Amino acid sequence: MCSLALFPAPLPSGQTTLCESNNELLSTTATDHRLNQESSPLGLYFPRESLKLHSRTESSSKAAFLDHSETLWMRSAAAWRDGGFTGLLDEITNSNTEVPKCLSVSSGFTLALLRWFSSFHGSLFPHLTLSSDDMHAEFSQVLNWSDCVVRAFAWHPHADKFAVALLDDSIKIYNPKSATTPTLKHRLQRSVAAVQWKPLCASALAVACQNCLLVWHVDPCSLSTRPSSGCAQVLSHPGHSPVTSIAWSPSGSLLVSASPMDTAMMVWDVASESGVPLQRVGGGGVTFLSWSPDGSHVLASTPSALFRVWETRMWTCERWPCVKGRCQSGCWSPDGSRLLFVVQGETVIYALTFSDATAGVPTCTSKGPQAAAVVADLSETTFNTLDGDIIVGGEIQSLSWDPTGERLAVLLKGDPQAADRPAIIAVFKTRTNPIFELLPCGFVQGEPGAEPRLMQFHPNFQHGALLTVCWSNGRITHVPFYFLSAGVPHFGFSGSPSLPRPQERPADFANQSLFTELLS
Repeated sequence: MCSLALFPAPLPSGQTTLCESNNELLSTTATDHRLNQESSPLGLYFPRESLKLHSRTESSSKAAFLDHSETLWMRSAAAWRDGGFTGLLDEITNSNTEVPKCLSVSSGFTLALLRWFSSFHGSLFPHLTLSSDDMHAEFSQVLNWSDCVVRAFAWHPHADKFAVALLDDSIKIYNPKSATTPTLKHRLQRSVAAVQWKPLCASALAVACQNCLLVWHVDPCSLSTRPSSGCAQVLSHPGHSPVTSIAWSPSGSLLVSASPMDTAMMVWDVASESGVPLQRVGGGGVTFLSWSPDGSHVLASTPSALFRVWETRMWTCERWPCVKGRCQSGCWSPDGSRLLFVVQGETVIYALTFSDATAGVPTCTSKGPQAAAVVADLSETTFNTLDGDIIVGGEIQSLSWDPTGERLAVLLKGDPQAADRPAIIAVFKTRTNPIFELLPCGFVQGEPGAEPRLMQFHPNFQHGALLTVCWSNGRITHVPFYFLSAGVPHFGFSGSPSLPRPQERPADFANQSLFTELLS
């Protein structure tokens, strides 16, 4: 199998990726690119200094105003609400002067037993010993989530607007056709890990928070810049926190959520505010979810070396063990027949192919794949550039496949301790019919010193694919890939823009294939 050596070399310092045209990635100077992005209504910049961070945690704020004259029953109710059963036992144990001695001793013994069991369970699943913020950082699709200015991003599936979650836990909604920029804030909106718009709906936005799910209903015709907290539904379930991943069904009728602390994947009916846990033994929790575009399957990763693929007709699942680590990220082909995924600690991309049962035959299951195939090897490769040697490749943070199924973006982690191993986005050209193929396209790079943290394709770009990238310096840029989609009939070339300057693609990369099913 071929490697990243088939790709064109990364851009020299001072150059930034502009777009793809005529099968070639074009670049411009960082200064010109910044001016172009700043003049665009969709190009945004969030300086870290402009974001007001929380000065204290909710628990420390509560302690500052705690009324110590509260009765035991009031304190016990508050402990149950905040800490669950262990919180209640801790309160009773510490209130030995207000409760019978036998109750205090038995509560202390039970608490010690629960803590011992918790430590034993933590040795089996080390992620359970992490703090909430560390857990978000460990399992987020965002590279370096803890220090990232933009913590979540979501395009609306049917409109040219998007939601941005920032370091200060505020969420801003941008629409280039509107002068109003609503800002969403809620007392429960802490440690935002993911946002996603509800399909077939103009106003509903789901937010994964530290202790719950919020579903905001923001009227697109409203002129209010600060919707009240009454516009948000609160969905929560005991033990289901922190929430690290969410996914809507393509019809918008169901919402699924995941928490590394909960072995159950929650399936929510938002209209009735009711949730059903889908529990399976093993894995130690659920970290990442992805619903296939056709609605037939849901990928559910766990903190352990296994993941599950649920079919949504009878909600049964297939269990897939990994050799080295957990499933870090995954994405579906537009028709839902193929799943690409990556594993922590590995440098390859795997593929699973799903085929439905014979048409016309009533059945409750679909035929699953027999084995995962390796479709790309992204091992470290050294490129000789004008600025010296640059090493690209290694572990993969996330995957994003554009809705046409013709461009695949791969966010490579790099090494933050080494200047010659930057985080970078590698883009492949893909073909799903009649066979699955991968071709090298090139690398997407930003301003000097800025590294990609998060990426997402626009769901309805009319001239090919549009990749939105959130950078480490707080800037959000959009990289268009201009091409005529093979899946859409064309009667001319009006949909393809002219090349800014006449250049030919290097012959070495003209017909190179990283993977094709005919050769595998």
